[in-house]
Amino acid sequence: MALTGPLLIGPDRHGLRVAVVDGKIAASPAEGARVLSCIDGEIAAGAVCAHTHLYSGLARYGMPPAAPAPENFTQILERVWWRLDRALDAEMLRASAMDYVARALLAGTTSLVDHHESPYLIEGSLTVLAGVCEQLGMRALLCYGTTERNFGHEEAARGLAECRGVPASPLIRGMVGLHASFTVSDDSIREAGVLARELATVLHVHVAEDMADVDDARSRGFDGPLERLLALDALVPGSILAHGVHLSRAQVELVGARSCWLVQNPRSNEGNRVGYAGNLRYSNRVALGADGWNGDMAEEEAALFRIAKIHADDGAAHRLAAGHTLIAERFDAIPQPLAPGALGDLVVREDGHLRHVIVGGRVVVENGRLTGGDMDEISAGAQKLAARLWERMAAMA
Repeated sequence: MALTGPLLIGPDRHGLRVAVVDGKIAASPAEGARVLSCIDGEIAAGAVCAHTHLYSGLARYGMPPAAPAPENFTQILERVWWRLDRALDAEMLRASAMDYVARALLAGTTSLVDHHESPYLIEGSLTVLAGVCEQLGMRALLCYGTTERNFGHEEAARGLAECRGVPASPLIRGMVGLHASFTVSDDSIREAGVLARELATVLHVHVAEDMADVDDARSRGFDGPLERLLALDALVPGSILAHGVHLSRAQVELVGARSCWLVQNPRSNEGNRVGYAGNLRYSNRVALGADGWNGDMAEEEAALFRIAKIHADDGAAHRLAAGHTLIAERFDAIPQPLAPGALGDLVVREDGHLRHVIVGGRVVVENGRLTGGDMDEISAGAQKLAARLWERMAAMA
């Protein structure tokens, strides 16, 4: 969907006015711009979710617990998330993404970085996700999480091919995805790096989320998963490494020296009992993600501050804001929100409540309601398809 015409937001209660022209903040409004009034509100930058999984959006609708209960991280993947992603069809995926994106927009999140997997729905899956983001008005970076855990190298080749076909637009950019190094061969990692360079984009991959990833890399003769990715020439500048829980200070500093990003996901890490990514304090290129939890980044940041205090981590304060720089790199914009040349992504709050959300100059939430869909209808559709998803998961061996 094309970006809308010029827009002028404000003045807000502080007298701030923000003009958006051709999807970016402008120094002055264009003639004939639509005016969005917010005299009692407060204009602020939209939030960025720097790592998530839109395919998990139906989990909120009563996903049954795994049986037997997982005892470690690998079992959580095998008995929950890898079972769920194998059960998805296109209709379920669309409903999942619609629910997740809609709720994220209504929470003031204007950009997200997704990492997708659906082994029985590889071809066309990113087109489904892109279509949802275009309809509702979410800015997004999309990729398929290439893996060999189901069908070997052929599966990886198909995943990389799907990354090649991301339908780019003013709101959408593609990346090259790897699930994690412990689920792919050296050949697939090399091929991912080659494709990222060919497409002039970046790699998006889980790194050292759990010690299982570290142990696997060491068993293959590398010092860790980071060193494996580097040795196989897969980490192009700007690449996005999710988690980094079990990276050392030296490894974190090496990621920064390579101009790559780390993304902390505190609620997920706490829930999966994989540990706290304390060494991320040694980089200023650390953004905040949700890893499939809801896209309310105020909730994620509150969890970060709570857990960071326990671990005496004094580097947590700027991680949510760092997401603006990450997104700006991929959309050729300046990283300072609300400044001329920045992306036209902002929110208006009034008395603590979200009133308006603007993405690329398009009003996607107006007076607290989505403009690209109806939340009640989206939720009802998601509930219906969630029940079918649980049945398919239960029937799987």
